[in-house]
Amino acid sequence: MTTIDDTTLLQRLAELEARVEATELAAVRAADRGAVENVFNRYMHYHNAYEDERIIDELWAKPGTEGIRSRYNNVGEYSTYESVTAYHRGRPRPVGKLLFHYTTTPVVEVSADGTTAKGIWIMAGLESGLMDPEIAKEAPPYVFSGGEVDGKPVWAHWVWCKYGVDFIKQDGEWRIWHFRCYEVARAPFNRDWISFAKDNQHSHDSQLAWFGDDGKPVFLPTVDGPIVTTKYEPYANDTAQKLDPEPPRPYGTFEDTFR
Repeated sequence: MTTIDDTTLLQRLAELEARVEATELAAVRAADRGAVENVFNRYMHYHNAYEDERIIDELWAKPGTEGIRSRYNNVGEYSTYESVTAYHRGRPRPVGKLLFHYTTTPVVEVSADGTTAKGIWIMAGLESGLMDPEIAKEAPPYVFSGGEVDGKPVWAHWVWCKYGVDFIKQDGEWRIWHFRCYEVARAPFNRDWISFAKDNQHSHDSQLAWFGDDGKPVFLPTVDGPIVTTKYEPYANDTAQKLDPEPPRPYGTFEDTFR
């Protein structure tokens, strides 16, 4: 009969406890990663349906969260709860407008202590609608894609972006902490994105947010301050592509990489 001495038994128990602990940690990390992806996926579903008030209530970090921030272009950044959420408040739901953004290629990492997470996504989609003829008179011709519906010019664009988002866990729920949009390219339906880039080269320095009711331009709120990192440049005919933002890697201590 084989016997196990106390020392060996204690060693095996310690090894088993370590394996159980590692397994539990891996399960928590997997659950956290899935929860983080769901937060951002919900963001897209709500945004596509003009349910932005739900984005504020369900997805953004809570009022008073230190370091909350969003950035959409090179003009500046929003750094208070009020200014960050102003983007989502009172968003119009125009008749005849179709916004359809969908994301892919996620890279998501959760911090070693499970308190923050980082993720990047690539977005492809379309933005489209009708514009009142009087409003259309003030818009550049390259905005339109040809054709009319009931006398209203059609604007229909392909659009491609990247997102870099930091998340923070609050009361057991993952919330958006820092939000950064990197527009890559866009083009009207009847044009390619290469030739259109010349017309659209200054878009990332614009405060245009979207076309609202009857195609009326709606502009972003006034920024809280200038950007503190280098300017981001969308696709241009005279520059080479580069990796921006860098996909997150496993990390222990939070680093502000999407600013």
